[in-house]
Amino acid sequence: MSIKRIDAGARMSGAVVHGNTVYLAGQVGEGETVTEQCKFALAEVDRLLAAAGSNKSKILQTLIYLSDMSYFAEMNAAWEAWVDPANTPARATSEAKLAAPKYKVEFTVTAALD
Repeated sequence: MSIKRIDAGARMSGAVVHGNTVYLAGQVGEGETVTEQCKFALAEVDRLLAAAGSNKSKILQTLIYLSDMSYFAEMNAAWEAWVDPANTPARATSEAKLAAPKYKVEFTVTAALD
């Protein structure tokens, strides 16, 4: 089975396709607020899924990391405005120390091609 790497770099790829599954690297966003960071990161999810030949209606699972669980309601509002309500994925949210202090939220997505 072939492997396709999207936005491949020295350290990681933005997405990897293996068989009929797309694995996205964790996506973080720019901006000061959780809402701004969510919108930016989820737009990157859309872009990477499209590059792989998929879309948000085919997301199987999303893992969400918050730098502070006090952001949970704000993240959920941004998520619910973006997610396909007819095709919600399995999802988990945890608090974690992210790669840099400026990041408040990170999304890791696995999706199907078909």
